[in-house]
Formats: sequence, structure tokens, C-alpha cells
Amino acid sequence: MRRRTYNLVTVALVVAGLVGVGMALYPVIADWWNNIHQSQLIADYDQAVSNLDPRQNEEVFAAAEAYNARLAKSGVLWRMTEEEAREYNSLLDVAGTGLMGYVDIPKIDVTLPIYHGTSNDVLVSAIGHIAGTSLPVGGVGTHCSVSGHRGLANARLLSDVGMLGVGDTFTVTVLDRVLTYEVDQIRTVLPTELDDLVIDPQQDYVTLVTCTPYGVNSHRLLIRGHRVDNLPGTVKVLADAVQVRPYLVAVTLAVPAVVLFGVSVFLGTERDLRYQRRWKAAREGLRERMRRRSDE
Repeated sequence: MRRRTYNLVTVALVVAGLVGVGMALYPVIADWWNNIHQSQLIADYDQAVSNLDPRQNEEVFAAAEAYNARLAKSGVLWRMTEEEAREYNSLLDVAGTGLMGYVDIPKIDVTLPIYHGTSNDVLVSAIGHIAGTSLPVGGVGTHCSVSGHRGLANARLLSDVGMLGVGDTFTVTVLDRVLTYEVDQIRTVLPTELDDLVIDPQQDYVTLVTCTPYGVNSHRLLIRGHRVDNLPGTVKVLADAVQVRPYLVAVTLAVPAVVLFGVSVFLGTERDLRYQRRWKAAREGLRERMRRRSDE
């Protein structure tokens, strides 16, 4: 009975250790998987864009520019009619998935798909274009706003966007065009304060929107960039390959190590028990022989 209890305790400790390691590694593994998914979405988008002939490409871009021109006159459409929503959802949707492009933020090493709208389905794995603001095709008199989560267990998304400062740059890729924006304003506002998202007729803006403070989410962090010339060497981000991050290598090595450690502990316990049984048997045998001699 004592041996069985000892074995059960050892197994329970090993299992508890493995479960604890699994829970600790879940965010890393989930983020890695989400990165693969995002990369595939972007690769599919790039492929759909490459399938467009030059005339179709120009037509899609021109339709988005015409939409933005109307917004510049009427103002941001915070509330859309069903007809306006249908038109909005049809623009820039070259892949038929709702994906209109992607944003690349080099300083925090993320490249994220941009979808129409900010539904929960979109924001759990990507960032969403705030419907009613300018579409992300650039041009004077446009202000595109995109929103993303921070602090999700399964994806980084905009978790590190607070590291951006004035002067940092990010790019927006739509169709076959790359637009570069330089951060010029960072503000924290209430969710109902929308003045910083309005269109300036003299500017070309993109604003990244996320919740703040981190984990509290009572306010909104607005990181605005104005359009600048593309930096030398700026090219489209190719998403047909997923980089292996150093921490993923560490995880890959750590998991087998923990499993081997658990197995070695279990086997070591079994070995100790065998030694104890042998020693006990030898000791009892010695006592028995001594008792027999004393009886003689």
C-alpha cells in the first residue's frame, strides 16, 4: 500500500508539472499558430491581387478613391444605411473574404490583415477597418482608422503598439501599393471621443486604435500617422514563409526536456523503491539468521 501511494504521488507530481508547463506555453504556441494563419491570409490576398489584370487593379483602386472623395465632402459615416454598408463591404474585397489589405509595423515586428468592420470574429485574429472612415488607399483629404485588440492570450495583434513613438513608421499595403505613414500624434481618449478620427481636408492620415490601459481597457489609445514617402528599399511584405522565432526554438527544446525529466523522475523513483525492497529483504534475512543462531 505504501509503495502504491508513493507511485501515485510521483505520477501526480509529474502530471501536474506537465500541465503547468502546458498552461505556461499555451500563449506562445497559440500566438505562433495565429501568426501562421495570418501569414497564409496575407499570402492568399497577395495571390488574389496578382491575379488581377492592370485594368481591374485600377478600377478597384479608383472605386475606393471615389468612395473616399464622397466621405471627404459628407464626413465620417458613423452610422450607415443597409445600402451604404453593402457598398462599403464590396470595396477592395478582391479575394472575396473581406480582407482589404494589411498593415506592417516594423518596430514591433507584426504584419496584420485588415478586414472590413470590427466584429468580434475579425478582432480575435486580425485588425478591423473602422467602417465609415476613409478606406486605406491614401490621398489628401483621407483619414483611415483601424482597430485591434491588445492582451489576447492567443495572439499578439497590437499588444506591443504602445512601444511606438513619434517619428516611427508603419506601412499599409492595399492591392499592389505600399503606403508609408510616420507617427505624429499619440493620444488617450474615452471611447466616445471621436474628434481625433475626423477627416482633415489637407492631410492623409491613418490612425491605429486599441484599448488602454493594458488589461483595463477603459480608454482608447490613438496612434496617428501622416503619409510620407516610402523609405528606401520599401517593398511589399511577402507572407509565403513564416519566420521561426527564437522563443519558439526554446519552446521546442523545453517541452521534450520537461517530458524526459518527468520520465526520469518516475524511473528514478521506481529504482529507489527496488533498492529499498532489496535492502529491507536483506535486513530481514539477517535478523532471521541472527534469531536462529540465538535460539541454538
